[in-house]
Amino acid sequence: MRTVSEIVAQLRQVADDPKGSVARWQKETGGRAVGVMPVYCPEEIIHAAGCLPVGMWGAQKKQISKARTYLPPFACSVMQSVMELELEGAYDDLAAVVFSVPCDTLKCMSQKWHGKAPIITFTHPQNRKAAQSAANVFCREEYAILKAKLEDLLDVRISSAALKNSIAVYNANRQACRAFCDAAARHPELISPADRHAVIKARWFMEKSQHTALVQELNAALDAAPVVPFSGKKVILTGILAEPAEVLDIFAENGFAVVADDLAQESRNFRQDVPEDDDPLMALAKAWTALDGCSLAVDPDKPRGKMLVDEVKRTGADAVIVCMMKFCDPEEFDYPILLEEFEAAGVRNLFLEIDQETTSFEQARTRIQTFAEIL
Repeated sequence: MRTVSEIVAQLRQVADDPKGSVARWQKETGGRAVGVMPVYCPEEIIHAAGCLPVGMWGAQKKQISKARTYLPPFACSVMQSVMELELEGAYDDLAAVVFSVPCDTLKCMSQKWHGKAPIITFTHPQNRKAAQSAANVFCREEYAILKAKLEDLLDVRISSAALKNSIAVYNANRQACRAFCDAAARHPELISPADRHAVIKARWFMEKSQHTALVQELNAALDAAPVVPFSGKKVILTGILAEPAEVLDIFAENGFAVVADDLAQESRNFRQDVPEDDDPLMALAKAWTALDGCSLAVDPDKPRGKMLVDEVKRTGADAVIVCMMKFCDPEEFDYPILLEEFEAAGVRNLFLEIDQETTSFEQARTRIQTFAEIL
């Protein structure tokens, strides 16, 4: 049986080298890779076509230059770095790129794509709750159009049986990832914040059943380890993503353990399964309308704050850290509501700005260190 550190090291290698990981999969299988722009995409349709869905979450770029020609400087750094990578040719080996367009910047990106890979754009219904039945029908039709465009572009046919199988593969991965989050929370002495992030991030660059097998192996190793007392502070992260990795290292330096997250790059993508349905496209549509607690999935009731307060109670977390993506309007609009609900519930919290262009982390270090001392 391999150790926790050995399995984590393998997953970190994938997370740290997305391009190499995808290239290895292509060499081993002869398959094609399809890029998936943030935030939510029915990856199962791509998987059922025999392709590898690849997450496109940008990267830490010391300087953005080429992208400034096409995006204003107040576009979020994820989109800035994706555009920069695109113009550098990083995505030229992809067979296609799939865009959902839940925010203004993603709409602009889908119209300004200059890469060799052709793009397919689809729209999620945003009136998901008051008119859920109609939203399901609309969403299913959008997914059917996406499926048809993929079939034409890739010259494949995606059967209902293949799609149902892919949904089962993805649900198994979601379950393994949820179990890992719980196991990591029990073993902060073994899983650092950066380790936790890497294990989850690797799922964007691996075939999901392969990722599931590694995570299940890791879960078994964690379950076999004795639970030891933890003297640090336990936190929950919320936002779009918690990168660059240096920020996560600063958490560890100050004795923080991440016991849960509400990040779009991480747990929001696997905290619920796709329901069973005779019509797999409708099953995927129902999963979208059932999604709660994301600023990019409109819900007039704004349940995210209550969900986070409940998660604090469930995990015994000491605080919530709001990882605010710089220039992300939907997240910024939600923050005053979150802050009011945190204060009403007595949940201690920290606002931390996230920017993938950051090269100096002293301001973040000071804020995190001060917050640790307050706690």
